[in-house]
Amino acid sequence: MEINFVIPCLLGMESLIANELKQLEARNVAAENGRVLFSGDERILARVNICSRFAERVQILVGTFEAKSFEELFQGVKSLEWEKWIGPKDAFPVKGYSINSALFSTRDCQAIIKKAAVERLKEKYHIEWFEETGAVHQIQFAINKDMVSMLIDTSGRGLHKRGYRLDANDAPIKETLAAAMCDLSRLRPYHKFYDPMCGSGTILIEGALMARNIAPGINRNFSAERFDVIPREVWSEERERAKSLERECHDFRAFGSDIDPAAIEIAKANAKRAGVDGLIDFSVCDVKNFKGQTETGTLICNPPYGERMMDLSECEKLYTEMGKVFERKHGWSYTVISPDEEFEAAFGRKADKRRKLYNGMIKCQIYFYFK
Repeated sequence: MEINFVIPCLLGMESLIANELKQLEARNVAAENGRVLFSGDERILARVNICSRFAERVQILVGTFEAKSFEELFQGVKSLEWEKWIGPKDAFPVKGYSINSALFSTRDCQAIIKKAAVERLKEKYHIEWFEETGAVHQIQFAINKDMVSMLIDTSGRGLHKRGYRLDANDAPIKETLAAAMCDLSRLRPYHKFYDPMCGSGTILIEGALMARNIAPGINRNFSAERFDVIPREVWSEERERAKSLERECHDFRAFGSDIDPAAIEIAKANAKRAGVDGLIDFSVCDVKNFKGQTETGTLICNPPYGERMMDLSECEKLYTEMGKVFERKHGWSYTVISPDEEFEAAFGRKADKRRKLYNGMIKCQIYFYFK
């Protein structure tokens, strides 16, 4: 069965996701602002959920149409083949958003979409009442400039929730963004990898998972596993496929440090849950005392932004300290994410490359130093 999909994503992640989808053998991959479209069968649905490092969630694109009135919205939703996915006992709650459109009341759109889906399913199943006690098929709508996208979520919890991070420090980075930073820094299975402000260890753990090619979703469940239209064996076979692609990486080693001993204990526990504790050495250390333990190194870090931790002047003092200890040295590269446009001035040198990326709603720059 050929299915059309949408992946919503953090701004700046579109090209990373598009390249990843092609590697996962998805078809018709097309990146747009804040989302990536693709197609494939049930196996691709399972594979992307299990294996994607950068996607926020995987949604089935049920249909698109234009609607400038509630009647057009009702008729557009009713015309879609909801019965292909939703059974007579399944639950189908509705949520979504509308921006820059004639239909601006999210609550009213939600009610009309629910009513239209119910009317369609009533006609198909010849029943008057839906008990909604079965598997949850979360209907999501996105209305932008009067164009309506109707979707069914297949992931459940966001895909950044890998399952290993039960605890985090005050300002944790999202797992998907941490993985993106590792990819953009060209982290390899033979690298010596550092994060001297590691907090709860997310960047190091994502790097170690990448080095060993462990699928980030291998140990979690997804809402579409309960969809009757997807054979159960698809999920078990895709997990087996992912397992078969894991590799040993005897040359890879990661080193994490943080000034906070409690954060280090959390990071150790998270790494153990992720199954990569054997690849990471943790220690308590202030970043101003950082010294690499190896001749070469790939260093990636997410210093405080002056929002939840420290104020801006304290952050800029920290950036100056970082500039002193992150020496320009052959065989070393440094990647730092920050929303501070004055980061390079505080750090003491211009980045060799910059890239805009959002950390949630915060517009950041990733600064790369490799020369």
